[in-house]
Amino acid sequence: MYCKKYPLLIILSFVLSASFYIHHTALAQTPKIPKESVDFLTKTGQAMAEIAEAVKPAIVNVSTTKTEKFSGTSMDPFFDDPFFRKFFGDKFKHPETPRERKSMSLGSGVIVSPDGYIMTNTHVIKDADKIKVTLSDKREFVGKVVGNDPKTEISVIKIDAKELSTIPIGDSEKLKVGELVLAVGNPFGLNQTITMGIASAVGRANVGIADYEDFIQTDAAINPGNSGGALVNARGELIGINTAIFSTTGGYQGIGFAIPSNMAKAVMKSLIEKGKVIRGWFGVSIQEVTPELAQQFQLKKDSGTLVADVVEGSPAEKAGLKRGDVITEFDGHEVNEPYQLRNMIANTTPGETKELKIVRDGEAKTLKVTIGELPMEPEKIPTAYGNALKGVSIQNLTPDIYSKLNLPEKMRGVIVTDIESTSPAETTLMPGDIIIEINRKAIANTDDYRNIVSQIKPDKVITLLIFRKGSTLYVTIGGE
Repeated sequence: MYCKKYPLLIILSFVLSASFYIHHTALAQTPKIPKESVDFLTKTGQAMAEIAEAVKPAIVNVSTTKTEKFSGTSMDPFFDDPFFRKFFGDKFKHPETPRERKSMSLGSGVIVSPDGYIMTNTHVIKDADKIKVTLSDKREFVGKVVGNDPKTEISVIKIDAKELSTIPIGDSEKLKVGELVLAVGNPFGLNQTITMGIASAVGRANVGIADYEDFIQTDAAINPGNSGGALVNARGELIGINTAIFSTTGGYQGIGFAIPSNMAKAVMKSLIEKGKVIRGWFGVSIQEVTPELAQQFQLKKDSGTLVADVVEGSPAEKAGLKRGDVITEFDGHEVNEPYQLRNMIANTTPGETKELKIVRDGEAKTLKVTIGELPMEPEKIPTAYGNALKGVSIQNLTPDIYSKLNLPEKMRGVIVTDIESTSPAETTLMPGDIIIEINRKAIANTDDYRNIVSQIKPDKVITLLIFRKGSTLYVTIGGE
């Protein structure tokens, strides 16, 4: 009777009861995060914020202005049009004088001393006419270049300021893969940006960014504009200078590279104190030990670095090192790759004596070597002769060139470094060619080259023996 009289009321009551039950049940089933987890994550987040707050004042924005030269004008089509020239002749010649325009770029820098020394990347300030440094408090200064080292991509600039915030420089050798790191910089001009990640790898080489490579790889987001910024560890210490990204799009893809702080610190100190980088020198050509070579040289494992050649009169020769020796340890540090030995020697102060462990004919030996100073870059000699080799620039062969071009050990000659567009040799020679003989006379160095070329008359045909891409061939240049 009651149901028939009030059916709508009963249905509504049922719906409300069901809704309350479902809501109550949902609340009862909501998972609760344990207090310990919340506390841990809260403390971790707070720690990250504190690190960021501590390091941000030492990161600066570096903006540069440089002058670029280019040819041409908006009226080019008229100057090149045959109908136009038919009526006006050569009175209005196509402008040959290069025009100029200003370009700007952005990067980052790290304050490393309270009196205004700043580390950054060489490519950030290269060829800059003007460098403007903006601090975290918005103050602006003019930056002056103290020194550049393209071989490591480290540069030092100076601003006229005092009592600046700095970052303590950490020991990058202690960095372990998997450690938490923060990248600080100005990506895309967005000042004081912090990204977090881990050290994905250490000791990355053969990346093609610089001559001396020992990069820290990280997945902390690094984008254009981050170059020259800081990579810091959980203690707020500088353990790297952000340098480059690996990307197919130009943006972040999870792989960035930073120069380790130990290398950057050594370069910075040398640039500030001496205005140039003083590097250690050993005097060897080295190569990787493959499994096949390990078997041939009676090694227990395919590690170490094989000596392919020893420079005459070098510290290596004086120490008794020979071709075919395998270097397994330098100054107590294990050597597994050629770049490791190269970097360790380069970072050694000339005059220091170090212990070297080698394997020779299957037997382990220990040698003492006194490190020398790396010779300055060989001067590239442009020739101003009036013959067919006019405009060809050459330089002596170095251990690096032997290694990079995989030249035969006994080869002697000079390498072609540049050829002017007006040179008769432009269509015959190429940069990278090794000139072994000129007119059947052997060339051992730049002195031999100069002595022979200076005696060749303008109208004479010149016969060269050159080495190119693994083969020797004769070519002739000049003559009518």
